[in-house]
Amino acid sequence: MFTNSLLAAAAPNAGAAFFVQMLPLLLIFVVFYFLLIRPQNRKMKEHRAQIDAIKKGDKVVTGGGLIGKVTKVDDGEVEIELGPNVKVRAVKSTITGVIDPTAKPAND
Repeated sequence: MFTNSLLAAAAPNAGAAFFVQMLPLLLIFVVFYFLLIRPQNRKMKEHRAQIDAIKKGDKVVTGGGLIGKVTKVDDGEVEIELGPNVKVRAVKSTITGVIDPTAKPAND
């Protein structure tokens, strides 16, 4: 009888101990969310919006590091002119960025 009352008294403390053990893991997840996951999602949305807004005449950089001017835009592809009479077709998702035409080189 005495052991049953001890076990019953210990039961609420076991739930509290579990919560105390889980609290650091929850805090780590919250820190990861605000420092890593959330900024990465925001950056992905900005990049997706930038890629969707590509139009004819934009200068772009591809995933391979090629810089060219967009000559034609389709739903999932773009045609990029890399040089005189050198045109390639690229999937939109392989474009890493759009070069701002008003930006000036740092060494000028």
